[in-house]
Amino acid sequence: MLTANSLMSAINDNDFQLSEPNQPSRKKPMFAVHEPLRNYLKQHGREVRLPVSYNDLLRITYSIPLVDKNGKDTLWETVVYDMRDWEYIREGLVRMYAILKTEGDLTFTKHLDVARIDYCSFGNSNPFRIRIVNKFNDNYDHYYIKIADASRVYGLELEHLLSPNRITYLTYNNTLVEEHIPGIPGDVFIKNHLEDPSTNKIRLAKEFVKFNERCFVRLLGDMRSYNFVVDITPDIEDFQYRIRAIDFDQQSYEGRKSLYLPQFFKENKELVSICTKHLNQDTIEQYQTEERTMMAFRVASTRFRLMELLNIMSKDNISTPEKIKQLRTELGDYFKSPAFYKCSSMGQVVKRQLKQTLQKNLALIQKNLGKFED
Repeated sequence: MLTANSLMSAINDNDFQLSEPNQPSRKKPMFAVHEPLRNYLKQHGREVRLPVSYNDLLRITYSIPLVDKNGKDTLWETVVYDMRDWEYIREGLVRMYAILKTEGDLTFTKHLDVARIDYCSFGNSNPFRIRIVNKFNDNYDHYYIKIADASRVYGLELEHLLSPNRITYLTYNNTLVEEHIPGIPGDVFIKNHLEDPSTNKIRLAKEFVKFNERCFVRLLGDMRSYNFVVDITPDIEDFQYRIRAIDFDQQSYEGRKSLYLPQFFKENKELVSICTKHLNQDTIEQYQTEERTMMAFRVASTRFRLMELLNIMSKDNISTPEKIKQLRTELGDYFKSPAFYKCSSMGQVVKRQLKQTLQKNLALIQKNLGKFED
């Protein structure tokens, strides 16, 4: 398992992913959603007929760069459509919001409208961000429309099953619709809130250790600070923190083991620093064990659905042969486990990784359940 010592040593510059060959792939290829995965999505209510497709939104007339309140480029563009397309798109997007939020109940859609559509050409998924506004009180919400990439779908589903967070998303043909995940973007939090006197760095450090553990156990890669958010919840006399991934297209794609460990990205250096300052080795190991135990409980409670997903994933193509070989070798060497060397797909590597990292915790759960039943 990932040792506390490796987290403590990551503060050294040489341990961070600084050189270009060690960075995640700049443009990961899209992998189609094939029939076995499609059938899984239908069975579990993820695949539904949607009124607007990703391709419909590509019929852009022109776009305007979107800047933040300080006039800085956000890398998003607000898009505009021809009036002949706009009514169809606007009505469809409002209905899609109802499908996402109320399982298609259109009772309240008369209060809703599309305030803005933004498009991002930066990154792998080229998403559209839809802003829905309530015409009565101007309250607004967002959701995203992307290309249905199998890697991202597996990432979303594993997040739903194995993390403390529930995820709402829908697919239809080549279109993927995702709910907005609220929180402060990690890079913004580090820049504007980390040194705030009200920030409890000890609790934040604890959550970063747990987040680091979750990503490694289920092999979610490229968790640089702008690919996760910090969710802050007021608690008795203080605050609780949760770090949530918001980008899932690097689910078990890369070949380097270190790319599945947020601690090794230079963008997260400040968070690693507070871990080394406020946590000792025993405490780090305690938090890692806590997180593995909770993940083991989730595996136990969702074991049939999880096994169904992993069996489909094991036969799917979501990476390259070179990356599969590299990752299975690095994990096999790391854990001194020859079982990794036999994996022929990324799905098999994920299945083996879950067994390798959680088997001790699962055994304890099984033992305690046996005592309870006796």
